[in-house]
Amino acid sequence: MSTSGGAAISSEQLKARYIGTGHADMTKYEWATNQHRDTMASHVGHYDQLSYYAVAQNESVGRVRAQMLEKMLEPCGPPPTKKKQQEN
Repeated sequence: MSTSGGAAISSEQLKARYIGTGHADMTKYEWATNQHRDTMASHVGHYDQLSYYAVAQNESVGRVRAQMLEKMLEPCGPPPTKKKQQEN
């Protein structure tokens, strides 16, 4: 990849700029959470799409926006418990 000026961008710089790009140590839960949040943010940010969902649900646009923003807090439910590593 490169910037608009033509300079190359390393993967570390790309990951620092865009949090949702992921990394090798990312868990399935973190990846799914990022995907769901990105999707919800896109729906909230595009008014036409948001109004489509509001009409389909027979709700007001403000209420659908509030519901989607609330879903962004924990889109995949509570995080899974981490298992403690046993030392041998």
